[in-house]
Order: sequence, then C-alpha cells, then structure tokens
Amino acid sequence: MDHPNATLGISPYSRGAALAAVAFPIGMRAIEQPALTLILVRHAEKTIVPPENKDPDLSPAGEARAQELVRMFSDSGITAIYATQYKRTQQTVRPLADKLVLPVNKVEAKETTELVKQLRSRKTGEVIFLAGHNNTVPEIIAAMGGPKLPIIPETEYDNLYILTVQSDGSAKLIKMKYGSAAAPSGNQGMAKP
Repeated sequence: MDHPNATLGISPYSRGAALAAVAFPIGMRAIEQPALTLILVRHAEKTIVPPENKDPDLSPAGEARAQELVRMFSDSGITAIYATQYKRTQQTVRPLADKLVLPVNKVEAKETTELVKQLRSRKTGEVIFLAGHNNTVPEIIAAMGGPKLPIIPETEYDNLYILTVQSDGSAKLIKMKYGSAAAPSGNQGMAKP
C-alpha cells in the first residue's frame, strides 16, 4: 500500500517540517532560548551610625540575613554576582560569593544605566545575583523590562525579586520575602539607603 501522503507528494519527513511551519508562525521558534535570570535583593540590615557615615557595615541581623542567602542560593546555578561599592552590599553577597567561589562584580550605585548595559551583554541562560539599595533595586528591575516598583521602604530588608528576561526583552517578576521580617530597632529608618 502506498503511503497516505504519496498522492500529495509529501514524504513523512517533510510532513514534520510542514507541520512545524504551520504550528510556529514566522518569528516564533519551536525552541525558546533560555532566559536571563536576575535575583535581586536590597542589602541586608546595616549598623546604626551617625548620618555622616555613608558606608556602614552590616549589623548582626544583616550578617544572619547574608548567611540565609547562602542557604537559599548555593545550589541555584548562579554564574555571576554584582554589588555596589558600599560595604553593606559587598558584605551581603560575600558569604554567597565565597561559597560559590565567584568574584563580586563591583558597580557604582548611581550607575544603573551602566549596570543594565553589562547585564544585557550577559549570555542568555545565566543566573545573576545582585545586591543593591532600596532605590536602585526597583530601578534595575524597571530598566531590565520589569514593572515599575516603588522605592523599598527604609525598614524592609526581606524583599527578594526574581526577574526572568526573555530573549525578546519581555520580563516576568516574582516578588517574595526571605529571612526574618523583624524591623530593626533604633533610628535606622532615618539613615540614607
């Protein structure tokens, strides 16, 4: 018996290609490129210092939160870590960087445009961890195609954002909490990010 498509001149192998052409319109691919995944946090809790000290260390609560990041992300496939030039962001990512044996890419806190340029040049499929500030984390999310978010409240250190950026530039954001939500005591809310 002849093959059912013999009268149409379509071999069984060509039929698969023809079906793929119909199922995936022009511009769409059957296999999507992997997304770029960004994990973003605000730095962990900082010590209470006089306002003239613009570069405080992490507090004991902040050090504990930094250790929580190690527990959560040491097996997540992170390929790069970024933090601003300030001690609080560097100390937030240092335990994770040490565990993963990755360098910390230092970026200027006020250079969001330059950071976004660096992130966009990364390979798709990478997982990148970033520690920023209550104002820069929302800026980075929006600049990478995510939603516009308000500045993170000064007393919140437990926000965690996972932004997936597809090869076409579309992005999806997941917002969650991690570690303790306890607000710090004292006048920490008066300090700058």
